[in-house]
Amino acid sequence: MNDDALLAALGERITSLTPELVDLRRDLHAHPELSREETRTTATVVRRLDAAGVPVRLMPGTGVIADLGAPEPLFRVALRADMDALPVRERSGLEFASTDTGVCHACGHDVHVAALVGAVLALHAVQDSLAERGIAVRAIFQAAEEVMPGGALDAIAAGALDGVDSIFAVHCDPSIDVGQVGLREGALTAAADQIGVSLHGRGGHTSRPQLTEDLVYALAKVVTDVPGALGRRLDPRTGAALVWGRIEAGRVANVIPSTGECRGTLRMLDAESWLTVGPLLEEIVHGVVQPYGVQAKVERLKGVPPVVNTADGISALRRAALACRVAPVPTAQSLGGEDFAWYLDHCTGAMARLGTRTPGGPTYDLHQGDLVVDERAIGLGARLLASAAVVRGLDARRVTPVGEA
Repeated sequence: MNDDALLAALGERITSLTPELVDLRRDLHAHPELSREETRTTATVVRRLDAAGVPVRLMPGTGVIADLGAPEPLFRVALRADMDALPVRERSGLEFASTDTGVCHACGHDVHVAALVGAVLALHAVQDSLAERGIAVRAIFQAAEEVMPGGALDAIAAGALDGVDSIFAVHCDPSIDVGQVGLREGALTAAADQIGVSLHGRGGHTSRPQLTEDLVYALAKVVTDVPGALGRRLDPRTGAALVWGRIEAGRVANVIPSTGECRGTLRMLDAESWLTVGPLLEEIVHGVVQPYGVQAKVERLKGVPPVVNTADGISALRRAALACRVAPVPTAQSLGGEDFAWYLDHCTGAMARLGTRTPGGPTYDLHQGDLVVDERAIGLGARLLASAAVVRGLDARRVTPVGEA
């Protein structure tokens, strides 16, 4: 079959698979698993791919890799889906809502997994045509995206990128209508770290603060002053945002405690500043608490660099979207972190924002328990991934014809 017929065959196969993919997504949604605990999810993916005759190999812990297409390819494209859920209580009211209280798929990873399963099954059905064109496809079902520095590093260490030339992924975006896909060349996300500041000092009675090292007051100054000082010491174009998510100190109203802490995230649009911000953060924290006599310890867990989409990756996604009758729309760089960035340190590629909002319906937010996804996005995501793999492989084939590798 010619190239257009190949893309059409992928679309037809995914259309026939879509009811099954929706059921798969609902099953995963009802049984969410936290980072590095995705045993049931892994087994579910393996079982479905095994049934179709797709060879798979398990990664250490959790996660699956599947290879298809040319055994000795001219070009290998990887497709990635993350599998983990969040420690968030579901409030969606869906019939297939999470059965695990306090854990739910509030970021759409269940959609990512179902879409990639669909892409793999469709590509497997045409893998003789892929082999004829010298194209191989690797599917990476990855654990632990929601923790820092992320399961992508584990997958890379397990050989997920060995021999891979380019990689693609989609991420649910509830601010974009279903039937659209957000594309952006260059930086798509931000660098992200976890930050913790622990304070220690002499506690005492609130009636005699002069005899203590007033740790609660010092902690409040850290929470309010450190983000402001950091913003004045960094170039505003870095887009730095230090935001606290947890503050803890003391148990009763009339006792100044001897310990306390605050924890949050530091996000930056500029990767170079992210690499060098550590000493400055330490300096600012210690300067803020110095007048109060307390001791400070700064913990910085480096998370992920920005996802930087390459030009060839975005070009392939745009043409794949048009082939799938999905409308490409521009999208802005966000301050969210994504460990897909680690893959792009090793090869070209891109991540697309997959529209999941019902047109005219409410706009939800990620990482919130009320997230509802328009399930038409599942089949569209599957078709976009499968088509992007073929389009990118065909591009490379035109540059390096068969027999001239």
